[in-house]
Amino acid sequence: MFRKAIIFLQMIKFEHTVFALPFAFMGSLLGSVMIHQTFPSWGQIGWVLLAMFGARSAAMGLNRLIDRVSDKKNPRTANRAIPAGLLKIGEVVIFIIVSFALLFWAAAKLDPLAMKLLPIAVVMLVLYSYTKRFTWLCHVVLGLTIALAPLGGWVAVTGKVDLTAMILFATVTFWVAGFDIVYACQDVEFDKTEGLYSIPVRFGVAASLKIAQAFHIITAVGFIALLLLSDLGWWYIAGMIIAYLILFYEHYIVSPGDLSRLQTSFFLMNGVLSIVVFSFTLIDLVVRHY
Repeated sequence: MFRKAIIFLQMIKFEHTVFALPFAFMGSLLGSVMIHQTFPSWGQIGWVLLAMFGARSAAMGLNRLIDRVSDKKNPRTANRAIPAGLLKIGEVVIFIIVSFALLFWAAAKLDPLAMKLLPIAVVMLVLYSYTKRFTWLCHVVLGLTIALAPLGGWVAVTGKVDLTAMILFATVTFWVAGFDIVYACQDVEFDKTEGLYSIPVRFGVAASLKIAQAFHIITAVGFIALLLLSDLGWWYIAGMIIAYLILFYEHYIVSPGDLSRLQTSFFLMNGVLSIVVFSFTLIDLVVRHY
């Protein structure tokens, strides 16, 4: 059982939760302070955590199930759990159903608006795994899907969607889409062979890296907009500057002729960025309100 649990966690890349979870907490924290002038309760944070785990587990399980044939052909992904025979399709289907049940249960414990908007989230979680089969905008769809984490965290504790929430949603969308474009550059030749769509396939690696840079400039502007629309101050600004340096370094170490450090760019840098932005936002709000 322990070995099987480890395989499931490896399948859904549990460690990549660090990309979205800090922003989900940031959405809850910032929304609660701005709307209710208080911090979210530990109960609310707990249910947001469970909802995030359920949503991400379901999405990754679906992604691995849907992509199992192409994953087996791609040398980079052939050792994933399903193509490697470590998990049966039926086991993954049950895992997906349980994950969605966890998401529904957690959403039901939060603001009623969270349940009303849940069908949109479910559609996005299912849709994004198919998009690379028909559109090179698949990276943007992935961004929109992952950005539901901070938006969902905001809605879960406020029951509202306002301009600040949408700015946070857009900021995370372009951040995710940008680094996903960079990540997709390593699969250009395979994607062309399989008839899959991506921005690197459509525009080439060099142009795609510039598009990713443009997306991250939008992210940088979004962080400034959050500062102007909220009650954030110098601690947040410090975190924002660190985030800018991370984005700059992420693009500095990757070039059309050298993708050897792409894994560092994708995994380490973006994981650190999300933790930094959330942590400095938390410090800022605690210092200002206590």
